[in-house]
Amino acid sequence: MLSLERLYAIPYLDSEYPFDISPDGEQVAFVSNQSKRWEIYELALGQPRGAPTRRGPGRGGSFAPRYAPDGSRLAWVMDLDGGERYHLLVLERATGALTDLTPDLPCSLLPDFAWSPDGAQIVLLADRDGCFDAYTMPALGGPLTKVLSTGHPCWMVEWTPDGRWLAVGAFGRGLERYIYLVRPGGGEAHAIGGGLEAQHPAWSPDGLRLAFSSQADGFSRIGVLELSSASIRWLPGREGEYEHPAWSPDGKQIACTRGAGGRTGLALLPLDGAAEVRLDTPGVHAQPRFTPDGNHVLYLFDNAAQPTDLWRWNPASGQTEPLTASLPTDLSPADLPLPEHITYPGLDGIPVPAQLFRPPHTPAPALVLIHGGPNWLFENLWYPFTAHCVSRGWVVLEPNYRGSTGYGRTWENASRFDYGGVDTDDCAAGGQYLIGQGLADPARLAVSGRSHGGYLTMTCLTRYPVLWAAGAAVVPFTDWFSSHERSRSDLQSWNIENMGDPVTYHDRWRAASPYFFLEQVRAPVQLVCGALDPRCPAEDSLQARDRLLALGKSVELVMYEDEGHAFLKRENIIDAELRRVEFLAQVLERK
Repeated sequence: MLSLERLYAIPYLDSEYPFDISPDGEQVAFVSNQSKRWEIYELALGQPRGAPTRRGPGRGGSFAPRYAPDGSRLAWVMDLDGGERYHLLVLERATGALTDLTPDLPCSLLPDFAWSPDGAQIVLLADRDGCFDAYTMPALGGPLTKVLSTGHPCWMVEWTPDGRWLAVGAFGRGLERYIYLVRPGGGEAHAIGGGLEAQHPAWSPDGLRLAFSSQADGFSRIGVLELSSASIRWLPGREGEYEHPAWSPDGKQIACTRGAGGRTGLALLPLDGAAEVRLDTPGVHAQPRFTPDGNHVLYLFDNAAQPTDLWRWNPASGQTEPLTASLPTDLSPADLPLPEHITYPGLDGIPVPAQLFRPPHTPAPALVLIHGGPNWLFENLWYPFTAHCVSRGWVVLEPNYRGSTGYGRTWENASRFDYGGVDTDDCAAGGQYLIGQGLADPARLAVSGRSHGGYLTMTCLTRYPVLWAAGAAVVPFTDWFSSHERSRSDLQSWNIENMGDPVTYHDRWRAASPYFFLEQVRAPVQLVCGALDPRCPAEDSLQARDRLLALGKSVELVMYEDEGHAFLKRENIIDAELRRVEFLAQVLERK
């Protein structure tokens, strides 16, 4: 059996927030949990697999490093307690002096920001006035100046290399995303394409073109906006979801990710019409960046047998090499299970994509493991919890239910206004599939998930109570009403856009809230939460625990007073996952 403690003790790089390459191409800054906390590290690119240097104060979690344009400073955001009220820090690389630019900011920041080309200002996203808007501030600290408010939360921003424009990504109606162009001093903003759904803005080196990804035709493609003519050129792309564009230094080609059903590779798209070049090792490639000399693309890579590391790709030769090495030498990738990519019939007959991990012998104890988001998906990625469960002899099914990303716009929007409905049905159909295929012991089938996956764990337990032997919900919510009232403004906006107003659509909100149907639960329930969670407030788990107890149900609550939604401390992550697997094992491994 693979030790859960050992797997979670393996350090790896964070792939959610981009790494950055110094302007001279000599260093790369990334986020790793080598010290048992998420911290910023720098690595000399001339020393692959060398020892990286840790930067920063060693408190909380640090993310999203970005070099100043002259390379003299390195900025990042820091979350002190898991509450996602980020601070913006700047390190003077020559002296080591570290400054908190936002020590007393009475609002929340998002982890995305950008330097002005002259290094004198920083543009960031803050909810000072109740919605995440775009602001500029002096790079040495000072007051915020609002430059864009769209009425919907902004979530990413890039400053053009010539300093003339900001490209700001913002949410729109429902799951729509737009990119607005606005001057750094504020003024009239223009949505690209007159309101084209778009995200992931990336400026060309000369600042005259903007690359982005868009699902305007149903699946993500890369578009290039010519500022002078406001015309958009769509780059050819074969099947797949093309996202996260990054320009080569000469402006002649674009690297991007290409998702294809449970795996994400890289694609190199020449602008002269030459053939696309792909890097498609099984697993997940993320955050491509060209080196300043244009000869290599750096990226993050992981799969179920390989923790996330920083890699380098030479498109001319096709060669790749790891720059960091997280997997211990005494643990072989052959020791770790890899998934099968399958589909199974939903309750309405629609095929549902999923990942399936089979142990050597079946039928066996089985776990339907549900991802969060909901706008995310399970891919062939590093997840020690799954690896450990499979090593215990359990079947693990990871559904990419309706509402998941990676399968086009229609699939992602399929659960809008029906959260807790069709997505629950798809997960329950996964459990029924395991039984019908003879993979799962019908008496030993459990369900578990995190965040929206925790919510779906609870809807599965209330809507399909006979199917499950146990359910473990990690940082869930169970009551749309109370969770909405306690959540941050951008999350409240998302709720209203995708579930309707809670007063007008009261019946829909109530029907989607498992809290009001907990009397249906038959299986033991575990609730795991963080007391500082701004997304799925802990009070929601507490009230669900109390009601389950009042109903005479079997329930266990585990709460971490010093954590938020995404746990920052490795010791808490390990403890929570140990408690989860031990809870499930009591049912799945009983004789």
